[in-house]
Amino acid sequence: DVTQLVAAGDAPRALYAHALNVQGRCLYDVILYRLHKSTAEEPHILLECDSSVLDSIQKHLKTYKIRRKVTITPCPDLSLWAVIPAEQPGDSSSLPKCADQAVLLTPDPRAEVMGWRLIAKKGANLSEIIPGSHLGDVQDYHRHRYKQGIPEGVKDLPPGVALPLESNLAFMNGISFTKGCYIGQELTARTHHMGVIRKRLLPVSLAAPLPSAAVPEGAQILTESGKAAGKFRAGGGELGIALLRLAHVNEPLCIKLGGDRVRLRASTPEWWPKGAAK
Repeated sequence: DVTQLVAAGDAPRALYAHALNVQGRCLYDVILYRLHKSTAEEPHILLECDSSVLDSIQKHLKTYKIRRKVTITPCPDLSLWAVIPAEQPGDSSSLPKCADQAVLLTPDPRAEVMGWRLIAKKGANLSEIIPGSHLGDVQDYHRHRYKQGIPEGVKDLPPGVALPLESNLAFMNGISFTKGCYIGQELTARTHHMGVIRKRLLPVSLAAPLPSAAVPEGAQILTESGKAAGKFRAGGGELGIALLRLAHVNEPLCIKLGGDRVRLRASTPEWWPKGAAK
């Protein structure tokens, strides 16, 4: 519900959201940022998306602007950074109160464990914006995501395949149940109000020794007795994310790769609401 970003008073700086198709399946996961300072200014919203779908998401947005005076343009002069907390999530005492070189520095709207999102001009000095920070690489970020069970982008959330409630969007502030009509609402609202969700995205860890090749996306996950338990979505090294039947989450699980069996273990993220995995 993007009206939150332009509301008067204590409006959030960032909002997590998805565009769905008519079947209620995820197309694009996005984070929206409010750039204007007050309601007196013309609204300016920055949209973060998977870079591989930049062209298709622009086309999607332009289809739905319908005679509105809305300008949609990419921003290649900006760079995006994740600021992951070293200590307790949500502890902002180590962050500067005023980051002059930053276009925007705000808590990640999905979950406290994801820290903050920093948007800066390309070439900005990160050590000046956040003194004492350690510069990691994108794999460090993905490992943190997978450890916490946070899906992101088209690999984790395949367009036209992933369902929003199975992907835990209600836990990540990614769905508004008061917004009103939207594309894909019928299935999403019905599933939410019936309260029956049998599968969810969960963090998984592969047992050593790790397979020499990466686990293919969509690989079937089985129980010890050979029952289908779910599908591996994506990962890196020993960590990943998988769509699993909740009935099998606490059982020993494996993936068949060629003639080998790779064991893996699923876990329920600590940041989830209590009882959410039942």
